[in-house]
Amino acid sequence: MHIAITIWAVVASWKFWNWERFYRYHTTMLYIATMNLLYLFFTAGYHLWKMESDIGLPVPIINMLYTFIVFPCTTILFLSRYPEYLKGQIYHNLKWIFIYIGAEWVGSLFNLITYEHGWNLGWSLLFVIMMFLMFRLHYKRPLFAYLLTFVFTVLIIYYFKIPWNIPVEDRL
Repeated sequence: MHIAITIWAVVASWKFWNWERFYRYHTTMLYIATMNLLYLFFTAGYHLWKMESDIGLPVPIINMLYTFIVFPCTTILFLSRYPEYLKGQIYHNLKWIFIYIGAEWVGSLFNLITYEHGWNLGWSLLFVIMMFLMFRLHYKRPLFAYLLTFVFTVLIIYYFKIPWNIPVEDRL
């Protein structure tokens, strides 16, 4: 499933996006990649959600596929087709939230994504809603997005008791 999602993201972004406008969206693509790397760092040995292998690929490779291919490609698709009017924006956000949470739900049914430490699909739904709002905010007002990201990160770390102050090697 992870390979299929990766192929879909690449094909869809290649087919439906104008790559001449890459520079318009590349900072938000880097933002999502950086946020996922920070998640992987802060939760090493204490994951809230974890991708599982379905065809023998090592989990770190799966994480890198999502970090550097799937998330940036879907960010491009999300931002490059963002509507001008509120009704269209609401529909656009709901469509992408449905795509992400639907893929995660299917993945959870087949144990390709697992949850730990109190995280569940409901938390993922809230996270995905916030994530897509943050993509657009980062595109329009990056400094404000960084501030809110910091606040949300601190709240998640404390609410889910992520042992960020313990060295990674002691958590593994």
